[in-house]
Amino acid sequence: MRLISFDPYRTLGIRGVTHFKPEEMFRRRLDIAAADWVLFPEEWQLNALTYALKVRVFPSVPSYRFGQDKVQFTRGLWAFCPEHLPETLILPATPQAAEQAWESLGFPLVVKVPRSSMGLGVHRIETRRELLALMLKLEVLYAQEFLDIERDLRVVWVGDQIVCAYWRTGGDGFHYNLARGAEADFMDIPDAPLNLVSRVARHLGIDHGGFDLAEVQGHWYLIELNTRFGNAVTNRLGIQLGPLMMSYLSGKTDQRNHPDHPPARAA
Repeated sequence: MRLISFDPYRTLGIRGVTHFKPEEMFRRRLDIAAADWVLFPEEWQLNALTYALKVRVFPSVPSYRFGQDKVQFTRGLWAFCPEHLPETLILPATPQAAEQAWESLGFPLVVKVPRSSMGLGVHRIETRRELLALMLKLEVLYAQEFLDIERDLRVVWVGDQIVCAYWRTGGDGFHYNLARGAEADFMDIPDAPLNLVSRVARHLGIDHGGFDLAEVQGHWYLIELNTRFGNAVTNRLGIQLGPLMMSYLSGKTDQRNHPDHPPARAA
């Protein structure tokens, strides 16, 4: 296969990859147009790659759309499985919206910046004063009910399968991100959240993502999806994502799946 990557770190272990910098895209457009897959582009490259150059991209376009914007992910879940989403409000960042949020959700409530990761931009709000002060920094109010949990579950999905799953415990008691001091626990992972992730990922067309879930009184909620999730835990487990991605891409490289693209060349 002809493979081009814009992120050499995330394509370690994949043979025969040509690496370009994102800013080289237009200068290298003929090489890119002849590729079977373009791996890990920046989001700003997607439209030119998929619609103008007509190349396959990995992660998939839905992975980017849903995994890098909490608003889009929430709307996708509202349409597909709203019962697995905490009560959520998406409103203009106005004082009237703040009032609606505290009347609907009560305190504490959670406010998130739609494009953020590693727990950054995720705020536990205790009072009206805190909420109104935060509103001055926001363009969109993305507010959720507070879930009283002591851990969450990260499920790593690559291609069309779950690669690993682990509890995230500790941290600061609110953020359970490993980047914020939480620890990974691999014991007693239930089947229900794994089945939920498999169903959602396949339905939405997600082929690379870290799903975060929470359990409240036996019911599972999808909290977030991150397309560019951290690899610290998979590296610790000795899981090589490169061969897994290569196997998935090889299985998807079929002229019938992408008629506008030139036929694949044998690796």
